[in-house]
Amino acid sequence: MSQTCASYLLRLLEAYGIDTAFGIPGVHTIELYRSLGDSAIRHVTPRHEQGAGFMADGYARASGKPAACFIITGPGMTNIATAMGQALADSIPMLVISSVNRRDTLGRGQGRLHELPGQRETLAGVSVFSHTLLDPAALPEVLGRAFAIFQGARPGPVHIEIPLDLLAAPLEAPAPRPLRVFPPAAPAAAIAQAADWLAGAERPLLLLGGGCADAPQAARALVERLQAPVLTTINAKGVLGQDHPLDLGATASLPAVRRLAAEADVVLALGTELGETDYDLVFDNGFRLDGRLIRVDIDPQQLARNQAADLALLADVGQVMHDLAAALPPRAEDGRAAAVRDALALEADPELAPYAPLYATLRAVLPEAILVGDSTGPVYAGNFLASLPAPRRWFNAATGYGTLGYGLPAALGAALACPERPVVALVGDGGLQFVLGELATARDLGQAVAVVIWNNQGYDEIRRYMAMHEVPRLGVDLAPPDFAGLAAAYACRYRAVGDPAALSEALGRLDEATSPLLIEVDAAAWAQAL
Repeated sequence: MSQTCASYLLRLLEAYGIDTAFGIPGVHTIELYRSLGDSAIRHVTPRHEQGAGFMADGYARASGKPAACFIITGPGMTNIATAMGQALADSIPMLVISSVNRRDTLGRGQGRLHELPGQRETLAGVSVFSHTLLDPAALPEVLGRAFAIFQGARPGPVHIEIPLDLLAAPLEAPAPRPLRVFPPAAPAAAIAQAADWLAGAERPLLLLGGGCADAPQAARALVERLQAPVLTTINAKGVLGQDHPLDLGATASLPAVRRLAAEADVVLALGTELGETDYDLVFDNGFRLDGRLIRVDIDPQQLARNQAADLALLADVGQVMHDLAAALPPRAEDGRAAAVRDALALEADPELAPYAPLYATLRAVLPEAILVGDSTGPVYAGNFLASLPAPRRWFNAATGYGTLGYGLPAALGAALACPERPVVALVGDGGLQFVLGELATARDLGQAVAVVIWNNQGYDEIRRYMAMHEVPRLGVDLAPPDFAGLAAAYACRYRAVGDPAALSEALGRLDEATSPLLIEVDAAAWAQAL
């Protein structure tokens, strides 16, 4: 068969290293599937397009490289919009390929199947860019733009829609020539200025964000050269390795850390947006940086947001960390990190203490696991408590966009990206009900993912927030489903646990079969057992 726009698209995706696509076939995307069987691209069918987006998100966070989503016109695109919003908020690369109605019908409001007025404009708000392909010969250029962003700028979702009449159109095109983009490096003068300020600082502080995830060695070398306390955001967990003495984790919302930040005379912020959900989880705008602020980011606009910088470097953070470590003289550690850690006493905090045995158990039984969380109590606590041996082992929907239903499908994406590593989804009974159908996807994939369900009979985080603000307790007490019955219906293994010992025993059986393991934790019984 002669080459079509759709088949050439698959060749281009392969050339760019895309090996996995998530999608639900529909009458408007079948041309994408005509040649897919002959492609090296693995296709995964979720049970909802939102699940496709969350799977692609988890795949990218675990592996560091994007996956594709093949999505139908109209409802498919509005379904995936939530997942794209989460990925955009957390700078996660995702390539969304969709169909759109024929070129001669666009914008005419004729009531065509799946017609959405202004589909491109609708998705533009949850993507780095949204493009309608009107000339199939332009496909290499448009994909080049997408991968230029993935490789050399602040990444996020890119949406490319292809009209139905173009998907099957014959196309003569050159062999794929994938673009390779290298991010900018900081000028020597900027490195020298930053190094001078840091070398002369009495109380330096480092803030490491998700932009540092691909440069853990450079981050560690810089931190150990400067010997300064470090705050690592939620998406930067593990960058310094496990239990690094200078790493205070994602604790910027706590009083002792806020005092440390306000007293710092020079602050170096690397690859972090300095956003609310990392630095101000109590939502009172109380995180202050009064010293000189040096910011390094791949996005020029980000350098001007949230906190005003005294020195702004538009550059690859990994290279900057490497250059700064080489430029700085060694210094002695001053004890500030240890003093703050003692003041925090996280595991004794009454809000966090009930979850400390959960993370101790996970660390003991599955020390190399990827932990993927939804917006749920144990995950909020884990953002403070969990310590990971490497980056890309901890991510969740509790930051940025803050959606529910993320944990299970994102964990499946992570398991596909890293099949050699155990994966645990940490979900609540409320959030899991957003995506119960993806248990069927987990079954189909044969992935031994552990789904730890924290069952507290509803939306407990919102219950507590209502109580704090004296709001009547409405809409948050939900009777959960029979999770044992659901596990049986989806051919998943099931265990009910109520204490750390039972959880340890259940997790120890994760790899006994190639099927998901649902572990239901009775939150009330867990609290009584401690």
